[in-house]
Amino acid sequence: MARYRGPVEKIERRFGVSLNLKGERRLAGKSALEKRPYGPGQHGQRRKKVSEYGLQLNEKQKAKFMYGLSEKQFRRLFADANRQEGNTGENLISLLETRLDNVVYRMGFATTRRFARQLVTHGHILVDGKRVDIPSYRVKPGQKIEIREKSKNNVQVKRAIELTNQTGIAEWVDVDKDKLFGIFTRVPERAEVEIPVEERLIVELYSK
Repeated sequence: MARYRGPVEKIERRFGVSLNLKGERRLAGKSALEKRPYGPGQHGQRRKKVSEYGLQLNEKQKAKFMYGLSEKQFRRLFADANRQEGNTGENLISLLETRLDNVVYRMGFATTRRFARQLVTHGHILVDGKRVDIPSYRVKPGQKIEIREKSKNNVQVKRAIELTNQTGIAEWVDVDKDKLFGIFTRVPERAEVEIPVEERLIVELYSK
C-alpha cells in the first residue's frame, strides 16, 4: 500500500491520540482532535469493541502514520529490527528514530515529519557537509545535520525554529538554532521516546 496522503487529522481522530501529524495547529492547541476528540464520520462517537488483532493492527498503523512510512517500508524496517540482537520492539523504535527525516524533525527544523521529509527529498539537508536526499538514511551518533546555506532563509524552517524554541527539542541531539545545524549525539533509550505506540503489540502482530 502506498504512503497515505489524505487528511491527516482524520487519522488522529480515528486513533484518539495525537501523532504529531500537524504542525502549527497542534502546537497552538487548535488541532481537530482537540476540538472533536472522537472518531470521524457519523458513527464516530460510538464505542467499538476491538479484538486483540485489531489492537495490534492499530499500534502498527499508528507507528506507520506517525513516521510517514509505506506498508512495504515498515515491514522491511521491522525485518531489520528482528535481525538485530536485543529487544525487537526497542530495535524498531531505534531504527525509526535514526531516520534522517525524523532526526531533522527532532532537531526542530520542521514542525512535522512530513515537512522534514520534504526538506530532505528537496535537497535542503546536509549530513557531514554532503547533501543527502534520502529520508530513510540512517543517521549515526556524531554526525552533523545542517540546513544547506541556500535554504537557511526558508520561511517554514524559520517558523519551525520559533515554535520549537517554545516546546524544546529532543535530549539526544545538540542543536545550534542560530547557525541551523545539529549533532545527533546518541541513539535514544526507549523510555526517552515519548510516542503513543506499544511496540510490543507490533511485534506480536508480525510474529503470527
